[in-house]
Amino acid sequence: MEERIRAYAYIRVSGKSQLTGNGFDRQEETILAYAAKSGYEIVEVFKEEAVSGTKGEADRPAFQEMMTAILRDGIRTVIIEGLDRLAREYRIQETLLIYLASKGVTLISARTEEDVTEAIHSDPMRKALVQIQGIFSELEKNLLVKKLRNAREKVRSEKGKCEGRKGYMESEQHEELLKRIKELRRKKPKQKRMTYQQVADRLNEEGFKTASGKPFTSMIVVNLLRA
Repeated sequence: MEERIRAYAYIRVSGKSQLTGNGFDRQEETILAYAAKSGYEIVEVFKEEAVSGTKGEADRPAFQEMMTAILRDGIRTVIIEGLDRLAREYRIQETLLIYLASKGVTLISARTEEDVTEAIHSDPMRKALVQIQGIFSELEKNLLVKKLRNAREKVRSEKGKCEGRKGYMESEQHEELLKRIKELRRKKPKQKRMTYQQVADRLNEEGFKTASGKPFTSMIVVNLLRA
């Protein structure tokens, strides 16, 4: 079986009224469908709630959280539904794209199925801006690596060990969870098969928890079944 490329998903809605609508669900489903057919595994979804498309990186909590995870985990691919979900204004789009490119991140639009950071490297002026930011990116990465190393050494000295977070496959509830997912997904006579989102909602209602303690999403359900 061909190994899938690990990636993050970034979705954004600009108004509070969209939080209860289908904005998040639509974006997530579009990204999930593209990832499934293009060989990507969505590891985590970062949701920017009620943040205007005119806001820059400093005013986007989920974007900052995602960049921290990128520097920590080494994942270098981010999938969005479309550029308008990254930012509405061209100026903000350009700033964020250059910032991502400086970190060595590939940004893919699920809607158009294109690598939107690739064009930046073919433009001499934009490439120069990426290289300038890259200098600070390398410094930032080195500082983060040093900070994490110091934190691990401190935990190791105090507790004698430093373990990472367990994944789904290692959790005690994995077998029971997988069995329940398959039961929910099994098509019943004269009924439609439950969608991945409906399965996720039912798992949350029944008190199941992910390895990190977060609520289930359709993407997590798909990845569990695929694994």
